[in-house]
Amino acid sequence: MSVDRTVAVTGANGYIGSHVVKILLDRGYRVRAGAREPHNTERIGHLEKMGSEYPGQLEIVSTDVLDVDDVRKLVSGCSDLIHAAATVMIRASDPQSKIVNPSLIGTQNVIIALKETPSVMTVVHTSSTAAIRPMRWKNGVTLTTDTWADDATIENNPYGLAKVLAEKEIRKWHEEYGIQEGRVLRTIHPCMVFGPPLSKYHLRGSLTILMMLARRSIPAIIPMNINIVDVRDVGEAHVRALEMGEDGGRYLVTSGSMWMKDVVRELRASYPDHKWPRLPIPYPLALIAAAFHPSASINWARTHLGTVLNWDSSPAESDLGMKWEEPRKSVVDTFSPIFDSDWL
Repeated sequence: MSVDRTVAVTGANGYIGSHVVKILLDRGYRVRAGAREPHNTERIGHLEKMGSEYPGQLEIVSTDVLDVDDVRKLVSGCSDLIHAAATVMIRASDPQSKIVNPSLIGTQNVIIALKETPSVMTVVHTSSTAAIRPMRWKNGVTLTTDTWADDATIENNPYGLAKVLAEKEIRKWHEEYGIQEGRVLRTIHPCMVFGPPLSKYHLRGSLTILMMLARRSIPAIIPMNINIVDVRDVGEAHVRALEMGEDGGRYLVTSGSMWMKDVVRELRASYPDHKWPRLPIPYPLALIAAAFHPSASINWARTHLGTVLNWDSSPAESDLGMKWEEPRKSVVDTFSPIFDSDWL
C-alpha cells in the first residue's frame, strides 16, 4: 500500500528517527530522511539498507538542523514533518552549545522553513518527559502533560531546559501561524527509550545506561527506578500522530518502570554468558559515583536515585490507540542486535 504523502524526518539516522523512518516506509509513505554526515556508513548504512528494501520511497538528504538552508531543502515540497533531531545528553562542559542549541536553534530553523513551506500541513515534534518533569517531585507522584519543567536551568538541568525551550518555540509558531493556516502540531514525550538499536551508532544517548551495565563501567547496581518505553512504540506513536490525535496534543509515551536490580536480573537470565554487575551500591556511594561520571551529575542523582516517578500515558492510548511493549521485553530486546552484531 502506498500513501501519497512525503514525510520529512530530521534526525532520521538517530535511534528514534531510524525507527520512525522504518515504520513510515512499511506503511507506504515516501520519506525524505535528514541526516548529518550522509556518507558515514556507521551513521546511515542502516538507512541505505532500508532504501534498498523499499525502492523509490526513501531519499537521504544531508541535513544539519543548525543550518537553516539544510532544513529548507529537507522540507521543500513535503506534506508532513517529523522533527526528531536533538542531542540526548544530560551533562557537558559547554551545555549551551552541546545540549541546548541543537534543540533550540534546530527548532527555530525548522520554524523558519515551515513559514516558507506551506505544503507541510502536519508537524510532529519529538519532545521528552524532560520537558514535563520538574527538578523536584514527591516520591510516587504521577505526572501528566499539564506540567512543564519550568524550573530547568542551564546549570541544573540543561537537557530539560533544551526540551522546554524547543517545545515552547514550536508551540508559539503553531498558535500564531499554524492554527490559522490549518496546520496541525502534535508533540511526543518519551521517557527512557530502550529496545533494539538499528545501528552501532545508536549505542549512546538513551541507551547509555544499559551500555554502562553491559560494559561494567558502573561495576555495581545503583538504586534507581527507570521509566521505560520501547523505541518501536515511540516510532509508532510518531507515525500515528501524523493521522490521529488532538491538534496541539502533548502525548506522553511510557510503558512502565523497573528498578535497576530487576533490569540486571532480566539481562542475566536472558544473556547468562555475559558478565553483568552483581553487587548493589548503597545510595551514598551512588551519589559520589554520579558526581564523577561523565554521563551523570550529582543533581541528577539526588533527584533520580531511590525515588519512583509515574507518568500518565492514557491520552496516547485513547487518542493514538497506543499499546505498549512490556518494559522487561524492551530491556532484553535491546541486546539481541548488540550481541548478534558484536557491537560491544
